[in-house]
Amino acid sequence: MSQARSTQTAKVPQSSVPVTSIHTVEADGVKVFYRAAGDPTSPVVLLLHGFPASSFMFRELIPRLADDFRVIAPDLPGFGFTEVPPERKYVYSFDRLAATLNSFTQALKLRRYALYVFDYGAPTGFRLALAHPDRVTAIVSQNGNAYEEGLGDAWAPIRKYWAEPTLENRETIRKNILTLEGTRWQYTHGVSNPESVPPESYTLDAALLERPGNKDIQLDLFLDYASNVKLYPAFQDYFRKAKPPLLAIWGKNDPFFIPAGAEAFRNDIPNARVEFLDTGHFALETHVVEIAAAMKEFLAANGAAQ
Repeated sequence: MSQARSTQTAKVPQSSVPVTSIHTVEADGVKVFYRAAGDPTSPVVLLLHGFPASSFMFRELIPRLADDFRVIAPDLPGFGFTEVPPERKYVYSFDRLAATLNSFTQALKLRRYALYVFDYGAPTGFRLALAHPDRVTAIVSQNGNAYEEGLGDAWAPIRKYWAEPTLENRETIRKNILTLEGTRWQYTHGVSNPESVPPESYTLDAALLERPGNKDIQLDLFLDYASNVKLYPAFQDYFRKAKPPLLAIWGKNDPFFIPAGAEAFRNDIPNARVEFLDTGHFALETHVVEIAAAMKEFLAANGAAQ
């Protein structure tokens, strides 16, 4: 004889943490992977990652902003999970990255947005701002440089490559920078407790660098980074003329982009807000709470949250 058994479904409280979703969209002949969260009708914050990372670096920041903003974080071509078809014959330069990103914003119909720029995301995003200054409501630069004085000593081997783009100099960078240890160093240098940096961050980056052909893509971009330095005067002219609200929030122990680069924004935007954090290049790995809070206060104070 079977016995009836009463079961009661437990009620699981709904999470108040905004959900981050993943998507792809075709833009400029590229299948762009991106993460998104927040109300589609909210003001947009566009998060642009750097080398050798991807939108994964924003995994803790996105939900902290998504209550107030529509947050969008794409993977640039050559990084993360964005796919470039071989037949596209893509030329990896910062001009091309910016052109693809411009197509991406058009595909998503992003007409106005605040920019968060970091590392490679800075020259890419600043090109967008140059082309469409009316679209940018504010800029948050987290170790995203636009000044010669902001380039630290860690650029020495890359500067040598710019001056002499020989196979020997190219291979020196490949062997010393494009490795797991080189990537881990970028994440942990200048961090008071290196063991606090989640290993999945630099491990994922290093694994994606190992994809066939990817290291040559990165070496091409290292060489083309010189084009960004040549554009610094144009970026600075944009800052002076457009005067976008700007928050420079900087890991002060970054060996690549040193504090002088953050301070220099005030030369062209006197009201720029500059804050330093006791950490390294990838400041979000250790100070995401502080950065998110500073961003929300800054964007609200400057009308970018409306």
